[in-house]
Amino acid sequence: MMVKLKEAVVVEGKYDAIRLRSVVDATVVTTDGFGIFRQPETMELLRRLAAAQGIVVLTDSDAAGFLIRDRISSALPPSQVLHAYAPEIVGKERRKAAPSKEGLLGVEGIDGERLLRALLQAGATVENVEPAERPAAFLTKARLYEDGLSGRSNSAALREALLRAMELPHRLSANRMIEVINALLTEEEYHTLLLHIKGEDDV
Repeated sequence: MMVKLKEAVVVEGKYDAIRLRSVVDATVVTTDGFGIFRQPETMELLRRLAAAQGIVVLTDSDAAGFLIRDRISSALPPSQVLHAYAPEIVGKERRKAAPSKEGLLGVEGIDGERLLRALLQAGATVENVEPAERPAAFLTKARLYEDGLSGRSNSAALREALLRAMELPHRLSANRMIEVINALLTEEEYHTLLLHIKGEDDV
């Protein structure tokens, strides 16, 4: 049964939209890649949709995808925008002769189950289903420092390892990472995963 979402979903291109429409029943809008930077009518449409029903941004996990995501984020109220992240998976879409510049699959090449999970983890609202209550946020900038994920010589490598273990893009900023981890993990799950990443499982 197709999952129906309240929010509109924003993707980069038409093949991403085709993939997404095979997974969810939702309003899907494309940015035409970097067209979002030169097409004010597209941004105006996103403003109207964000105000009316909210939007979920689901761009590719490469540098271009993050530029597009940042453009949308900077133009719209944060309360109206959710961020879903496609996992970083090395590969090439069937229709393409060569892989992308960074060698990662775009949204169009990722399986539907992973895409749906990303949308739901971002907080997308399934119509006629009561949203689950989210636990209180536990991860803060201070906790990030205490846990060695910022301010230390190996913090960047540790953050990247944690993000990869969670199938999240390594480009996430510290602030966005805090937001996403608070949304996806309990404090116990976070602690267990961090120990595993540090190789301290049995300590």
